[in-house]
Amino acid sequence: MPRRTATMLASTLILIALLCAGVFIQVPYGEMSPGPTVNTLGDHDGEPVLQVPDDKTHPAKGHLNMTTVRVTSAEYHMNLVEAVYGWLAGDKLVVPRQVLYPDGQTEEQSNQENAEEFSQSQESAKVAALKQLHVKVTTQTVVAAVQKDSPAQGRLHAGDVIKAVDGTAVKQPDDVAKLVTKHRPGQSVAFTVVPAKAQEAAEKSGKNATGTHRVTVTAGKSPEKDGHAIVGITAGVDHTYPFPIDIKLADVGGPSAGLMFALGLYDKLTPGDLTGGEFVAGTGTIDDAGKVGEIGGIGMKTIGARNQGARYFLTPEGNCAEAAKNVPDGLTLVKVGTIHDALDALKDIREKKTSRLPSCTKG
Repeated sequence: MPRRTATMLASTLILIALLCAGVFIQVPYGEMSPGPTVNTLGDHDGEPVLQVPDDKTHPAKGHLNMTTVRVTSAEYHMNLVEAVYGWLAGDKLVVPRQVLYPDGQTEEQSNQENAEEFSQSQESAKVAALKQLHVKVTTQTVVAAVQKDSPAQGRLHAGDVIKAVDGTAVKQPDDVAKLVTKHRPGQSVAFTVVPAKAQEAAEKSGKNATGTHRVTVTAGKSPEKDGHAIVGITAGVDHTYPFPIDIKLADVGGPSAGLMFALGLYDKLTPGDLTGGEFVAGTGTIDDAGKVGEIGGIGMKTIGARNQGARYFLTPEGNCAEAAKNVPDGLTLVKVGTIHDALDALKDIREKKTSRLPSCTKG
């Protein structure tokens, strides 16, 4: 056999052997890729994403698309060949598995956490949009959860509105823990509450809840080193809106759609079109005050948005430097830090004054 032919054959066999080995060698990585985008002004699975009463709604055209990222499942085990392919591909991102499922988190636990964050983002989006419109939103501290076999079980219930602890008015969730820990284990803690059922009935009727009553709970001892007093509840926030607002979007999790939900609601509740008919996408968490927070997977979201036709992408300022490293052709990144920033940017977009848009730079 000629030496050249033998060398080529040996090289081919070595390459095949390496590829076979790569298929069987597992690596501790997972993959992120662009997910679907959803127009918050439109329909999804046959019904409007944002639902408000007809007498409050104004027609809204254009696109205000929220963006998503697909991730590999917790049970997925990437091999070396797949990792190398992902690193070389421009529309995928290979990351340590720990990034996707920290501390050995299962997929079920991750989905539950994402669902809770998604629900909270919807509430914050409603509040931020209504506050921007100077519509009054009532905020109350409630029992978000009651731990099993805790002193509060059977006495306090999820949804109960906490008005006071030991006669001291409660203004925010943190107040509850501060007031409870003033006690010693074994002491009684008096809660003034509006029962969850009474609060729910009041919200449906559009009235203020009445009928507070006093509930006494004997404090237990924390398993932590200091052994402080606990009652076994998690305090949270509940908002009461002047009219029904519902967000219908299944199979999506996490908090990153908050900004786009808030802008979609603002658009539907005001005359005219925020986008001027342009295709705008974006991402970002949002809090009740309208502050926009950074998110993960920004590069995959910009790719997904451009693939769907977006021309402008509202980018949290904390993600700007990362996003600017690899901007899809034809997509303009617009830096935003608050819902007010986003509304100003949309005004420039619909008025064709795009040279004034705050852009993202690599830093």
